[in-house]
Amino acid sequence: MPDTAMEWPAKYNEIPKAVFEEPGLWRLELENIFYGEEWHPIAHRAEIPNPGDYKAAFIGEMPIFAVHGDDGKIRVFHNACAHRGSTLVTDSAGNKPDFECPYHRWLFNRQGELAGCPNSHEFSPSFSKEKFGLKELRTESFSELYFVTMSDKTPDLRTYLTEAVADPLGRVLGNGHGLKLLGYQKVYYDCNWKAYVDNDGYHAPLLHLAFKLLGWQGGHGEQIITQNGHIAFDSELSIPKKIDALQDSSIVQFLGDPDSKGSIVVSTFPITVFTKHMDMLNIRYAFPKGPRGVEVHYAYFARDDDSPELLAHRTRQCSNLLGPSGLISLEDAAIFTRIDLGNRSPGNAIFQKGVVDEYRLDMKVKQNDESGNLPRWEHYRKRMGFRRAAA
Repeated sequence: MPDTAMEWPAKYNEIPKAVFEEPGLWRLELENIFYGEEWHPIAHRAEIPNPGDYKAAFIGEMPIFAVHGDDGKIRVFHNACAHRGSTLVTDSAGNKPDFECPYHRWLFNRQGELAGCPNSHEFSPSFSKEKFGLKELRTESFSELYFVTMSDKTPDLRTYLTEAVADPLGRVLGNGHGLKLLGYQKVYYDCNWKAYVDNDGYHAPLLHLAFKLLGWQGGHGEQIITQNGHIAFDSELSIPKKIDALQDSSIVQFLGDPDSKGSIVVSTFPITVFTKHMDMLNIRYAFPKGPRGVEVHYAYFARDDDSPELLAHRTRQCSNLLGPSGLISLEDAAIFTRIDLGNRSPGNAIFQKGVVDEYRLDMKVKQNDESGNLPRWEHYRKRMGFRRAAA
């Protein structure tokens, strides 16, 4: 693993601000993280439910797309013609009977096989159609959500997620029920990708004024952290019967889904966030745009066995509650940018709440501790090959 000149502080609760702002890190992050031994969620089956449905995405800077094959299998391919590399898919999603490259009209079927190419009788002696199918990525699924990895060394997906995180993630993803896509909202945050994902359990009732405005009270809950950088929150919410701040408080009604005590948030390394807040089901697919800028696609879901009334309720609640400009999350965009700007100053960002020993990584944290982010940072440091200074 390549080393760099950046030295990490001796104290585990200190993160060098330069890690947010040094543009040269991006190439190393692509190699060591996005193209390394990590799993990246790309598409839920509910997003591409029919043969020929496809969805485009990125891993780092690499364009890819997932397609539902005629055999019912979902595959993920490099979005590049096997001939000269032209992208095949330009829309974010759609349905196609096949995938044709406009440059030389090479044609690929839904399974990624080369179905036809003009003038092949004049090709090189070693050419055969079987050798020129689309390059398929290593893919595994969890609760019908399909992940890809660029490395053959990455452990299997279930091991990677860990059982501790798999349980709350499964409940966000329907807990065995099929899902139905409601739609997307897409937003661009003007910050480094690590500033976007460095969210913690400490800030929620302090930054987000809607918690006070709506009279919500936190209850029992837990924060789950793993050595490989995943974080999950499983929390109760206590909501008053009458909310004077809204003319129609049904938008924040909790119908008591048994899969949740009120709020589940799962953040898998490096950058994807899943939420089940009240009756809203959401995957936030995030795509860094280099050293600065993150494009986030908020995908909203319902269960496929929801009643018409519950389906309408989830549709109203999803974007209005925790969407990019929702009641609860409106302040996030501003704080991401402010963190990003402030970290241009010298020194370290210093975590405090929940830190018991500054020179040791503690895996025991309370629900609203910010120290739960530190194992994620330690995983990042190791992946990047940064040396930690001596105590």
